[in-house]
Amino acid sequence: MDLLKGHYRDNVPALTKIAKRERNPFLVLIGCLLSLRTKDAVTDAAMDRLMARARTPQEILSLALEELERMIYPVGFYRTKARVLKGVSKTILDEYAGKVPDTMDELLKLKGVGRKTANIVITEGFGKLGIAVDTHVHRISNRLGAVTTKNPRETEAALEKILPQKHWITYNTLLVTHGQKTCSPISPFCSRCQVYHLCGRVGVTKSR
Repeated sequence: MDLLKGHYRDNVPALTKIAKRERNPFLVLIGCLLSLRTKDAVTDAAMDRLMARARTPQEILSLALEELERMIYPVGFYRTKARVLKGVSKTILDEYAGKVPDTMDELLKLKGVGRKTANIVITEGFGKLGIAVDTHVHRISNRLGAVTTKNPRETEAALEKILPQKHWITYNTLLVTHGQKTCSPISPFCSRCQVYHLCGRVGVTKSR
């Protein structure tokens, strides 16, 4: 963790940038929903456009659907995501008095929110303990040999047992960045990896 922190000091995912800049759980939630299957640069630009017009559930609902679609385009599945943003905003207003819930059970009740998104809101939005596991975290944790799991839910549970809590919040940020920059799914850049000497290279058959 220390090696990766030092190496990626100035490289963080879009959601981490939003969280550090805003410290607003609602904006972290919206950013996370937009980021699914979308590159960071596209998410960043879409969030900048959106935040210039709407920063609260009420303001999201005040936008016409077509306008919201234009604002977040070209994020992946932007039409579907525009409807999800409106639905989530309405639920937060109707059932949570306009405030994003801060527990896993309640966040999972929001349509379109899975465990990864919920954990990012909990950790990045509220600063509470959690381990957000996406494809990067799942893949790299197994590649390192730290865990032997079949899916992200199993990886989350396994990491909770072995990872010191002081690293829980930053683990996702570091491994997502590592996965984007170095530890790619196919033919990772092992020659420039900061933790190569600690890695089990499980399943790696070709590298650069």
